[in-house]
Formats: sequence, C-alpha cells, structure tokens
Amino acid sequence: MTAATLFTPKTTPEFDDISVDNINDKEATTEPPLSTESAAFRKLQKKLRRQVSWAIRDFNMIEDGDVVMVCVSGGKDSYTLLDILLLLKRIAPISFDIVAVNLDQKQPGYPEDILPAYLNEQGIAHYILEKDTYSIVKSVVPEGKTYCSACSRLRRGSLYGFAKQIGATKIALGHHRDDMLATFFLNLFHGGTLKSMPPKLLSDDKQNMLIRPLAYVEEKDIIEYAKLKEFPIIPCNLCGSQTNLQRAIINDMLREWDDAHPQRLASIFKAMQNVAPSQLADRELFDFEQLSLDRDDNERLFEGDNIQAGQADSLAEIGLPVSPKTQTFNPKFMSEQQHPSASDQAVEQNRTTQKIPTINPII
Repeated sequence: MTAATLFTPKTTPEFDDISVDNINDKEATTEPPLSTESAAFRKLQKKLRRQVSWAIRDFNMIEDGDVVMVCVSGGKDSYTLLDILLLLKRIAPISFDIVAVNLDQKQPGYPEDILPAYLNEQGIAHYILEKDTYSIVKSVVPEGKTYCSACSRLRRGSLYGFAKQIGATKIALGHHRDDMLATFFLNLFHGGTLKSMPPKLLSDDKQNMLIRPLAYVEEKDIIEYAKLKEFPIIPCNLCGSQTNLQRAIINDMLREWDDAHPQRLASIFKAMQNVAPSQLADRELFDFEQLSLDRDDNERLFEGDNIQAGQADSLAEIGLPVSPKTQTFNPKFMSEQQHPSASDQAVEQNRTTQKIPTINPII
C-alpha cells in the first residue's frame, strides 16, 4: 500500500429484484424496526442536522464549490461528522464535495482494515495516509508524560500539507461543543489563557482553513447517534495507559456539572460567544490606558436622608464640598426601563385593586 492510497468506492448491491416469494413464511412475521428507522433516531438525526447547519451558517464554514476534507479517526465524533455532512451535501442549496482522510499512525495493534472497509461499503471517496508518527512520539516524549499533545501536532502537520496537495479548501475536524468547553477550562486552569477551539480557524501560515461543524453539538447526542448507527468504532487507547490526562479530568468535571445542573454547560458555551473585552483585563484586547471622563453639566445629588461630612477642614483643603446637598428623588435620572409608562402604571393599579386573597396555610 502506498503512502496515500485512493480507494475507489464500491457500488452497493441492489435488492429491488428480491421477490417476497423467496422469503420464508416463518421469517415474514413483523420484526421490530431497525435502530435507524425508529422515531427516536429520526428526531436525533434532525437535531444534529439542524445544529450542524446552524454552525455552518453562523461561521460561513462551507461555501459553494468547496472541497471539504473530513478527517476521520475511527472515533464516534468523526464518524458522526462525516455522516451528517454527507446528509447535508444531498440537501444543501450549494454544491460542495467531501473526501474522507484517515492517518494511520502505525500504533501497535491498530486495526487498519476497519476504516477502509466501512468507507468502501458506504461508497465514500477517501484516502488512507500511512506515516509512523507513533515511533516519533515515543522517542521525543519523556517516560510518564502523555503523548496526546505531540501526537496531535504531528498529525495536524501531515494533514495540513495533504489538504493543500489534493486541493481541499476546508479541513473539517470532529471536535464538538464539549471538546471546546474542555479546552477552555484546560487553558484557564493550566495555561493561563482565556481561549478555546474556535469553530473556524485560519492556519498560522494562511494555507489552510479549519472548520468544526459539530461546534453546537453535545457529546451525549453524538454517543447516542453513534450507538444507533452502529459505527465500527476504533478506540483511542492504542498508546498504552494514559490515565493522568488533564483533559480526562476536565471532562469528568463537565459531566458532573451537566448531571447536576443541566443548563450550566449551555450557559458557559453561550458566554464564549458573548465576550465583553472591556470587562476583562487584557490590555492588548482593550485600551484601558486611553479611558477618560466625559462628564456633562447635569448634577446628580445623592438620593438619601443625610450626608455626614467629617474633618471639614481637610475636605476643604482638598477642594471638596463640606455640606453636599441631598435629594429624595429626581425622576430625571431614572432610566427608561425603570420609569414606568402610563400603561404599566394602569396595569399595576389594576393589580392592586384586584388582589388575590391570601389563604392562611395553617387553616
């Protein structure tokens, strides 16, 4: 097998000509629907299709004429990404092509026949790249350290170059919403930076565009979808025991939060899309040095009962008033949201006149 082998999709057999007479009467009884024919599966698939469509639209991930290189590792995420993109390709209002690419990194025991068999069976154009990055990672990573970071960098470099070689205009990765949240907390807890995985990224050399169409998709939905589709999953445990991964610890934390507070992760992800630079402390992101007052002539008096001014002489030396005035209420300084309109006042008055009688719970 060459370093980059293009597998020609095989045509799937047709079953239209199979006669009902050929089926045994005992086997002709009503059978339960397949997992992919159930209403639950169709509902889940529709949800994923909608979320992926939103991400593509919101970040302009795929355009007319694109060649999207989908990186397929054999895990649930990349299988789901490929499946949903192929579904959208058939119904999208634009025309784009999809090619699947897998990098066989020569880990010991890697089942190299599983992915080609699946992709051929599905009729998906694909490449299998063979490169022994495993030996490189083992030689450069100290004993006891995790391999994931070095392995990821080597894999990314190989895929970047190959995407340009075949003319792919977008590189689609299978990272989902929970991956983005975990990366955010990894950087927050261990990296001292406030950043995550962006849904769309231009590589540093500006030669490749990365997209993450699963950015809005929750991992638990992907797990259920992969189970119903019965994807031939290749586990990522071929590098030996890597139990002390910080990412695994963060993922456990996120799962505990999701179980105890179902809306917490959604709120955190929404916060990542609603950044207020002036409310943080990054001097490169916001110009704090140039902030200056721009006061007008309107004087807002303290709204209260009294002001006690101590050490009057010292206040006078600074040039501050010794007897500041007070006011009880000045509607001029009430915001429009706080200021009730005439209709709101009428509704409030109506409420007070039609009070619901309070029932003593003891009775």
